[in-house]
Amino acid sequence: MFFNLNKIIESVKEKNRVLRITILLIGVFLLGLSYNMYLKPNNLVTGGISGLSIILQQIFKIDSSVFIYIFSIILGILAFIALGAKDGAKSMVGAILYPVMISFTAPLAEVLNNKFVLDSFLIEVLLASLIIGFASGIIYKVGYSSGGSDIIVQIMNKYAKISIGKANFIINLGIVLLGGAIFGINNVIYAIIIIYLNSAVVDKILLGISNSKQFFIHTKEISKVRELIIEKLGTGVTVLETTGGYTKKKRKMLMCVVSTKDYYLFKETVLEIDPEAFFVINDCYEVSGGVRRRNLPFI
Repeated sequence: MFFNLNKIIESVKEKNRVLRITILLIGVFLLGLSYNMYLKPNNLVTGGISGLSIILQQIFKIDSSVFIYIFSIILGILAFIALGAKDGAKSMVGAILYPVMISFTAPLAEVLNNKFVLDSFLIEVLLASLIIGFASGIIYKVGYSSGGSDIIVQIMNKYAKISIGKANFIINLGIVLLGGAIFGINNVIYAIIIIYLNSAVVDKILLGISNSKQFFIHTKEISKVRELIIEKLGTGVTVLETTGGYTKKKRKMLMCVVSTKDYYLFKETVLEIDPEAFFVINDCYEVSGGVRRRNLPFI
């Protein structure tokens, strides 16, 4: 049977489209709200098109919302030309929605800022970080982007062969430093806090929280450790055949997934059984199928 990989990829992209678009709208709404509530009023330049708009408003008195509209449309058209119709269309959606949501949420942001006055500016920074991180995370998770500088990053990746992470770092660093030159070092520090926390929240949204640990165990006491895993932990274990890279000796290695709650007890018990046991332990973000311990949450 012919294996059509492109068809499979397209079917994945079409899956749950209505739900994904709904989540995209929620995410862009939150980005627009956070811009109007925290970034724009406090001149917090965190990179991207929003940061650039705040800088240009300060220097040239160009209305930041107008700039975001115009620049987003230009970038959307550029995405069609440089990235192709399919990728361009997906980027265009976020590029148009973001300035629309900035205009839409401006009255709400004004009401909320007047109603809920926070005593600490640092609390505002933390709230901005959490909201922006959550919003960006759910947008990325459903396969979209908010447009803006993401389009420039994709173009740099495609034509200059610069990695997504590096391109994103270069663009945002330049914008943040320019913002610091205009608004002062304090704003740079707060912007860095927002960027860092934002990235951490995005990672948690995309990867989830590690509630399990994956163990690879080399031990002379295979049968005893296997009994510990099956009889005491009540979880599954896989026995792998391995060959030493230096010694060329064939050995067996155990692989299992253990709840984070059981991590310490399991590790120390294995070391009691075999003090010379060799571990490789990884965070495990998702476990699907197999035999798992059912009486513990998240396993």
